Amino acid sequence: MDHVRDVSRLPKAHLHLHFTGSMRPSTMLELADKYGVHLPDALTGGEPPKLRATDERGWFRFQRLYDIARSCLRAPEDIQRLVREAAEEDVRDGSGWLEIQVDPTSYAPLLGGLIPALEIILDAVDRAARETGLGMRVLVAANRMKHPLEARTLARLAVRYADQGVVGFGLSNDERRGMARDFDRAFAIARTGGLLAAPHGGELSGPSSVRDCLDDLDASRIGHGVRAAEDPRLLRQLADRGVTCEVCPSSNVALGVYEKPEDVPLRTLFDAGVPMALGADDPLLFGSRLAAQYDFARKHHGFTDEELAELARQSVRGSAAPVDVRAQLLAGIDDWLAG
Repeated sequence: MDHVRDVSRLPKAHLHLHFTGSMRPSTMLELADKYGVHLPDALTGGEPPKLRATDERGWFRFQRLYDIARSCLRAPEDIQRLVREAAEEDVRDGSGWLEIQVDPTSYAPLLGGLIPALEIILDAVDRAARETGLGMRVLVAANRMKHPLEARTLARLAVRYADQGVVGFGLSNDERRGMARDFDRAFAIARTGGLLAAPHGGELSGPSSVRDCLDDLDASRIGHGVRAAEDPRLLRQLADRGVTCEVCPSSNVALGVYEKPEDVPLRTLFDAGVPMALGADDPLLFGSRLAAQYDFARKHHGFTDEELAELARQSVRGSAAPVDVRAQLLAGIDDWLAG
């Protein structure tokens, strides 16, 4: 039968993984104990918390849990541990390239400032890459809940470290707040500096948020983007421009964007020719990592092994990986299909 290949052995790239959200639950528990951080029951029950972020109260609860988890990361050795373990998990899931997304302003107060925070993160990424063999880089993300001037500062900082491990610039948090065009100057700085533009859009808000990312921020990738499925014209635009959507199906269901796994429009995007890179988003809160997203496509949407291989190819093509890394991963995908 066709559905026998192990998706954890399928080479792939991981383009949508948030920094704190990549942490192992066991690591969070250990660090919370170390620093005396009180964790709510939702983070200690051994199961992913029940979340629904389609209204403001639900998003606030999600953000609160995320912030509590982040407060467990207080020292350079904590950052190094998180990054190394994230790399180990990705290697276990067949990833050959990881672009981990981080807003360094969130860690700056405890790590000596914005520049030291980013340098500690980049050092941890470089060390983890050497120790695990995983190609690994950083996407610096601004917070759309904060002033656009802060995003410009982050964009300049990201460009400054473009030759030291930063490959992209993003925009995260609740896309229902603020306008994408408010951040156009920050993204212009990033693009001029040679960075990928990868803002979030089309998750909690509809197709218009994806269109705004394309028109106002000249995005080359879209974080999530699934709501584009509601607009056939937008789907054609994404396909024609080759804009990769970083689709996180388990996250979409966990946050209530879609009621059940079968509702996530993976097949709609795939059949429309929209490039996709499946991602885990925040495994700490959603309970599943990268390989599970490919299992999701197989189990709930009938993706064949040939189609899963094509999804993996799309993830590689949408990445910032060097040419030789891409070639190696694409050859590995062909080998996986050949059995």
